[in-house]
Amino acid sequence: MQCYAKDMQEGITTPGQQGAGAQPVPSGCERSRAESLRLLLVDDHPVLRAGIRALLSAHSDLDVVAEADSGERAVALAREAIPDVVLLDFTLPGMSGAEAARRLKQEAPRLRVLAVSVHDELSVVRGLLDAGADGYLLKRSACDELVRAVRQVAAGMTYLDSALPRPIPHSTLRRSSLAAARVERLSKREAEVAKLLAHGLVMKEIAQRLSVSPRTLESYRARAMEKLGLKSRADLVRYAMRCGWLMAD
Repeated sequence: MQCYAKDMQEGITTPGQQGAGAQPVPSGCERSRAESLRLLLVDDHPVLRAGIRALLSAHSDLDVVAEADSGERAVALAREAIPDVVLLDFTLPGMSGAEAARRLKQEAPRLRVLAVSVHDELSVVRGLLDAGADGYLLKRSACDELVRAVRQVAAGMTYLDSALPRPIPHSTLRRSSLAAARVERLSKREAEVAKLLAHGLVMKEIAQRLSVSPRTLESYRARAMEKLGLKSRADLVRYAMRCGWLMAD
């Protein structure tokens, strides 16, 4: 990422990861991590891992619990550390990033995997998504975009870097087409409410923004969810990603 070197030059330090086969790292004791997202970093470049770790650890809701320098080590550590999200490089020694993603998903289907790579070729992107990755971030992206991508993937959404060339992989396009067809059933206000909910606003914030009463807002929300065939907010954010509501931000 563009600011990793700068972060370390300014004195951000992390526990050492000397030698091959990086291993679990202890959580910081300065603040409670009970409610944090547990993250596993997988990259064979120690300096890059240190930069990513420093960046993520600056956020109280993100906890790097383990690091690995190979796909094989990542699979083993995922069993021990039980992360919520794995940040996975594509180019790894031995097992490829795509194979590592496949193995991780086979062992823990609910585990979220964010691919972080220098490659922007659609064949690489498609290969990782088909292997089970839940998102794809380019290493040249800004630092705050990494944090956003981690949180978005952890929330059950699919993340695709906005700098990736189009067209988006065919499987995503098919899902988007089907999703868009259902959106047409919504009224303008129902669609507004659904999109704001998908972006993470709470009902009180939406009511204030749209100048409607809580009761009226709940009616819009219920009708939108029924028309879209969705049951929960997690369903809604996944649906919103397929429609492209979140990628435009």
